[in-house]
Amino acid sequence: MRVAVIGASGFLGRHVLANLALRGVETVATSRSGAVPHARSGQSTTALDIAAPPPEPFAALGRPDVVVHLAWSGLPDYRSLHHFETELPAQYRFLSSLVRSGLRRLVVAGTCFEYGMVSGEIDETMTAVPANAYGYAKNALREQLCFLHNETGFKLTWARIFYLFGEGQNPRSLYSQLHAAANAGERSFPMSGGEQLRDFLDVRDASSHLVSLALNENDTGIVNLCSGRPVSVRGLVEGWIRENGWAIAPELGRFPYPDYEPFAFWGNANKLHRILGVEGAV
Repeated sequence: MRVAVIGASGFLGRHVLANLALRGVETVATSRSGAVPHARSGQSTTALDIAAPPPEPFAALGRPDVVVHLAWSGLPDYRSLHHFETELPAQYRFLSSLVRSGLRRLVVAGTCFEYGMVSGEIDETMTAVPANAYGYAKNALREQLCFLHNETGFKLTWARIFYLFGEGQNPRSLYSQLHAAANAGERSFPMSGGEQLRDFLDVRDASSHLVSLALNENDTGIVNLCSGRPVSVRGLVEGWIRENGWAIAPELGRFPYPDYEPFAFWGNANKLHRILGVEGAV
């Protein structure tokens, strides 16, 4: 089996490559420049720009059995019109060209922001009502691919990713900022009140789940890539501090709560666990 990872140089991509290498899966990894620093021995790399792909991208990827698609530009500005004015049409043109050239299985990274301002536990049967441009564009791409799926019969897995953390994350992320502050000897870490509830998942677990979904030959549809457990942001930060033995304390209430997401929401992981064969899954 050959797996192509589009956007392999990013935060999640580097961990997906590591997991594919552990499983001995033949892999081709792409980035805009062709440089994929975390590609393992035996993993081939190639340059691929979604906005200006080669004439026959499926052939350029070596006609893989499955594509894991992680690439998306314009983040972390979730409100930017770029997501649906520029990124959405380019994404669909590229992915549809792969399918029409013979790709049979596609795994795409979606986002929990597709659900919109919904509070509480969220499962895949809920109607998506995105409240920011990024979530809207992602969900619109999914809907376009569903029409293509109905016409061509390719197998689609749409992984709605919740909150990831771990090594290699964007320096502006909560995890990276806390690490940097602690390593710099800071005594306090300014943050929001921290009482909002989120669904956090270690990127190493997320990458393992995503690879398992890619190697699964079923037509999965939407699946939440999440832990299934609500955790307060304050509790998460305090847990990281304890685990690492840092001499730093949260400075709560310094920043307002974000207004582009609900105060308390988390994913239902039952479908994911059923697919992965987790014992006790509902």
